[in-house]
Amino acid sequence: MAFDGITVASLVRELNTSLADGHISRIAQPEPDEILLSVKTRSGLKKVLLSASASLPLLYLTDQSKLSPMTAPNFCMLLRKHIGSGHILSVTQPSLERIVRFEIEHYDELGDLRKKYLVLELMGKYSNLIFVDENEIILDAIRHVSAQTSSLREVLPGRPYFVPDSLHKLNPKETDENQFCTEVFAKPLPLSKALYTVYTGISPVITEELCHRASLESDQSAREFPENARIHLYRVFSEMMEDVKAGSFSPRIIYDKDGAPVEFSALPLSMYADYEQKAFDSMSAVVETYYAEKSAVTRIRQKSADLRHVVSTILERESRKLSLQRKQMKDTEKREKFRICGELLNTYGYDVLPGAGSVTVPNYYDGGKDLKIQLDSTLTAQENAQRYFDKYARQKRTAEALTVQIEQTESEVRQLEAISTFLDQAETEADLAQIREELEQSDYVRKRTVTGKKKGSSRTKKSEPYHFRTPDGYDIYVGKNNLQNDELTFRFASGGDWWFHAKKIPGSHVIVKTRGTEELPDDVFEMAAGAAAYYSQGRGADKVEIDYVKKKEVKKPGGAKPGFVVYYTNYSMIARPDISRLTLVE
Repeated sequence: MAFDGITVASLVRELNTSLADGHISRIAQPEPDEILLSVKTRSGLKKVLLSASASLPLLYLTDQSKLSPMTAPNFCMLLRKHIGSGHILSVTQPSLERIVRFEIEHYDELGDLRKKYLVLELMGKYSNLIFVDENEIILDAIRHVSAQTSSLREVLPGRPYFVPDSLHKLNPKETDENQFCTEVFAKPLPLSKALYTVYTGISPVITEELCHRASLESDQSAREFPENARIHLYRVFSEMMEDVKAGSFSPRIIYDKDGAPVEFSALPLSMYADYEQKAFDSMSAVVETYYAEKSAVTRIRQKSADLRHVVSTILERESRKLSLQRKQMKDTEKREKFRICGELLNTYGYDVLPGAGSVTVPNYYDGGKDLKIQLDSTLTAQENAQRYFDKYARQKRTAEALTVQIEQTESEVRQLEAISTFLDQAETEADLAQIREELEQSDYVRKRTVTGKKKGSSRTKKSEPYHFRTPDGYDIYVGKNNLQNDELTFRFASGGDWWFHAKKIPGSHVIVKTRGTEELPDDVFEMAAGAAAYYSQGRGADKVEIDYVKKKEVKKPGGAKPGFVVYYTNYSMIARPDISRLTLVE
């Protein structure tokens, strides 16, 4: 979600509360377009990150520190000179714009009390951080904008500061029913787009939410709605704006079924009712967490791209091979008919006339019914019989070879499907490293040769299975890949522990430690089955069938691929992919 005016309003309210009567103690510029303010307040030291990045402008309170260059940039030095020990009077937001003004009081060189303004404009590629004096004259900006760059406004020292009203949008906090209905429903645009075109600070996500709350089609032309629908939407809009004006915010992050962050908001989003919504105490925590998690997911996706390509390519090739082998096996199913024809010709060959193209004889394998056998007219009955025996022998040998080949190819496909599933669920670089290790062991990718590595140099932290704990204190372990599955099942688990796995689909081995007793509470079985469903190819399904059995019943055939096991005396249950009741043990 973009940094819209409602998000900014929530942050401004939070900053006013947290930074009240605060004094700036330190100013750093860790990035060319980023300032980090350390502010001493009555409740302790607060840090505020102000980023004017063109790709990702941000504003939030944080506990994290950042490394800064040894020599501070000019903009940072200017801020230190003027407001290095300044007193923050207020943090404001004009209208519902994506603009935040820090009003700062300080003493100048002559000891006179002065005011300065640090203005953060969170406007995508036009974002900027501008330092302004009490007469609204620009002292400097983190990004200079000349007349050659913009015809609307110069952002240079000595120029007057103002916000260009190029789009002529309305303030959503000051609208009325007549203005709302006149402006919004006059637009020849889809309703959602008409809303954010008319009002400032409203993002497409919020307009979609407004349409959802009003039960109106967001992609329908605004002009087509009747009067009662227009009035209803205005009331929904007014209720939301009343919450904004009253500061009734509810910061949250929305996650998809895979646990990846898909959206964040300062207000509840009812259109994501089917998604997990995690509430936070502050908007700053939402912003910092969302972009950190989003960055982590994106980074892992990028780093796993090569492995995904390798796995998908080999899986596609092996799947085609398996399909061809099965077709060839089906073609060998008529081999028994060749054997029968040969034996019947040996038995009734005396009835075959020289040069005959076929013969009909009783089939004593089928209750004596007549069977017509095609013949090569240039061969004798015995030679024709031998020809059928040769066909039978060839197809028998083919079937025997195909049986082995199909078993091998099916094993390859199972392993690759499992690896693909684990790649989708990988969360860290260590997880990817262990998956690559399995691919190297199976000769799917070349082994990396590490050269020039110094003794004692740091290594990537080893990937470990998930360790969860139930409310009753039972320990549940979940493998992140096939190597960990083997390790958990055959080296870690005891014979009396319980073993869970999604039925007939790739997924993790799940082990429940029994703590010396064979009886587990029913809800522990349910939670373990939910984990097995969640960490499987069926994560996106509503329900998954789970097999479970005592670990001592699980065997690994000799020479089997990593993660492949066999078991017979198992139980089964239906589970919903869910780990919400489990606590992750770090």
